[in-house]
Amino acid sequence: MQRAFVLCAVVALSECLFHLPLEKGMTAREILEEQGLWEEYRPKYPYNPMAKYADKLAVGIESMTNDADLAYSGIISIGTPPQTFRVIFDTGSSNLWIPSIYCNSIACNNHNKFNPGNSSTFRNNGHSLSIQYGTGSMTGFLGYDTVTVGGLAVKNQIIGLSQSEADFLQYMHADGILGLAYPRLAESGATPVFDNMMMENLVNHDMFSFYLSSDSQKGSVLTFGGVDPNHYSGSISWIPLSHELYWQITVDSITVNGEVVACNGGCQAIIDTGTSLIIGPQCNNINSKVGATDNNGDYMVNCDSIAQLPDVTFHINGETFTIPSSGYVRGSQANGCRTGFVNGGGNLWILGDVFVRQYYAIFNRAQNMVGLATAR
Repeated sequence: MQRAFVLCAVVALSECLFHLPLEKGMTAREILEEQGLWEEYRPKYPYNPMAKYADKLAVGIESMTNDADLAYSGIISIGTPPQTFRVIFDTGSSNLWIPSIYCNSIACNNHNKFNPGNSSTFRNNGHSLSIQYGTGSMTGFLGYDTVTVGGLAVKNQIIGLSQSEADFLQYMHADGILGLAYPRLAESGATPVFDNMMMENLVNHDMFSFYLSSDSQKGSVLTFGGVDPNHYSGSISWIPLSHELYWQITVDSITVNGEVVACNGGCQAIIDTGTSLIIGPQCNNINSKVGATDNNGDYMVNCDSIAQLPDVTFHINGETFTIPSSGYVRGSQANGCRTGFVNGGGNLWILGDVFVRQYYAIFNRAQNMVGLATAR
């Protein structure tokens, strides 16, 4: 198991960065493709990428989606003595939830389950929680306990404990999800984990940052309390948030070979580590421009010509952020190569892991800004 570690400046122990290693595991899609089940799975659990950002239905209900391409997760512990879980760290949601021993769904039975009775610090909240997916739901209840993330022990953290889960979650490598968006997005009055870190003065600076490795299984890291210059080169571009709910920014335009292909006149985008792809209302234009062809919703390219495909450039806050073809094409000769651009309904763009792999991403709560720098 990879363990969190702490990096402190020599001059002052207060200048500490808390690092949590992330592991790039097999995605649900890769697991299903390996088992020859992907084509059967796909129509049964269709991916609705915008379900996660739909209007909230009521108090206690959080919308999320079934993303079969999510790859990055890390280890947290909950309770006293600690029980360990692998979670997706998601800047597109704000709640923390994991499976509980009271869940007997197929999806729970192949994941770690939290046993409240084995934790001396657990307290029941008495309220229920329901998370809606595109093709099912997770239902459960809320409680409080100590949650340790990246070496930081957050006391009295509210957590969701599942009692039933949608079947498709059995293929997800993570046990649950830890949300890192703003508290206004959290349901049931839950205070997000990072907000409690700030309130308990556990971090020196009110920010966290992501480095996602492109190819290797290990090397990715989530850093609490600052930035790690080992993972980026050049200067940091600071972009003000346009809305403090998600990590939402304004994109000026998207170009291919200097031609505007999407977001002409500006659009809104969310930096979301809990979404694997780049999703937007005009992604079909991008796919067409880079020479991809539609195959049942996947936009395919020739695996032998990836190096010849054009870059896709995002113009943000007067600066350019380029995604090369090696960054936006994924897949293999066996299952074909497809782009990481998916058409989504609505007006929002979602800049997921395809984008964050190229740019070290800093989420600054103190100034309500996102910082981007070239990842290395």
